[in-house]
This record gives sequence, C-alpha cells and structure tokens, in this order.
Amino acid sequence: MIGIVIVAHTPVASAMLGFAEHTFGTVPERLRAVDIPPYEDTKVSFDRVMKAAYGVNTGLGVLILTDVMGATPANVASKLESLGPLSGLNAPVIVLAGLNLPMLMRCISHRGENLEELAQKALAGGQHGILRLGAKAPSEKIE
Repeated sequence: MIGIVIVAHTPVASAMLGFAEHTFGTVPERLRAVDIPPYEDTKVSFDRVMKAAYGVNTGLGVLILTDVMGATPANVASKLESLGPLSGLNAPVIVLAGLNLPMLMRCISHRGENLEELAQKALAGGQHGILRLGAKAPSEKIE
C-alpha cells in the first residue's frame, strides 16, 4: 500500500486528515498529516515530514500532497523527494501541489495502484473536482 503524507499550512493538513476520518469512519491506514506553522525553522519542518514519510512507508512509495506550490510545505516536501535514495526511505517519493478534497479522496480510494498511477489518479481527481456550480450549459448562449 502506498503511504500518503499531507503537508500543508496549519491547520489545513490536520483538517484534511479530519475530513478523511469523518468520511471513512476512521483515519485510513498509512495516512499522516503534517501542519507547517508560520515561522517554523525549515529544518524542523523537514524533520517532521521525514518522520511522517517513514511512518507511512511500506517500501512501495510515498505520495506527498501539499497545498501551494512554492510555499514552505511544498518546498520541504520537494526537498525530501529530491534526496531520492539518500532519504533512506528505500522507496520512491512523489510530491503533488494543489491539494483539494477530491484529490485526497481519490488517493485514499486508489491506494492499490502503483505510485505513478496513484499520482495520475490524484491529479485527475483534483482537477475534476473543480467545478463551477450553477453555470449555464455550454450550448446555451450567454450574453
């Protein structure tokens, strides 16, 4: 089973984990959340993300979901991914930015896939989960 770590600004990661617990009735196995508070030293943040990755790792890979590309959570997660074998995880790591609830649901529901397939399904779930509600159908003329 692929491990999943949610890394986001405080309290987004914990809120996402709470949503998963609410939806599934319990916290899904091999799922962790790391909230990154403002002004935390990035070394401390990195160490906490590394610990979470070790905690979910089964050797099949770790998928890290972050909230905003270019922000500290994504940067810390990307550092872990860039270490490759030097991380000591002995498993591949993929980081996806732009976390939303449909993406998280897709990840949890398709964890039997390999890491690359799971990442693609997560991206699709996230993109397909963004909709404009109440919009007129494309065939209707809007003036």
